Amino acid sequence: MTTKKKAPSPNRKPDRKRRQRAVAGAANKTRISEVGTVFVPVGNQDRALEFYLDKLGFQKRADFAYGEGSRWIEVAPPGAINTISLVPPSEGKSAGGDRTHCAFVTEDIEADHATLRARGVDADAEIARRGKRRSGLVSVAASVPDPVPAQFFFRDPDGNRFLIVQSA
Repeated sequence: MTTKKKAPSPNRKPDRKRRQRAVAGAANKTRISEVGTVFVPVGNQDRALEFYLDKLGFQKRADFAYGEGSRWIEVAPPGAINTISLVPPSEGKSAGGDRTHCAFVTEDIEADHATLRARGVDADAEIARRGKRRSGLVSVAASVPDPVPAQFFFRDPDGNRFLIVQSA
């Protein structure tokens, strides 16, 4: 049994734009599959490494010398795929600053907030929740009026800010 092909409608023009978008979309794709390492500028790599291991309970994933006197250090929460690299600041820049580099997810925000504060970590006094304001991600001068889910900031010894968010 043969099937007859429909003849194109004389009133319908080929959809060139749709084909061009499809070709352009394929050409714009990359093979990037995940976020690997977040760079965090620190003034003293030994002090920073101690903080991330002892205060936050992270694991050391890499620590080696390279180049001419440089050192590469990576840390991560246990079981995490992505890592944080504790790097010296870029030329002409200082370590730290009042910017948020990344957010961490927790299954128990109450317990982690209490633990970090008990360990002497510079963490917000309160957990921000629905109905409470918290400072912005990029600037403490900005604020978020109704943060959801529950969250709080903490700072490392260099003043780098991180957000901890309750998992859904």
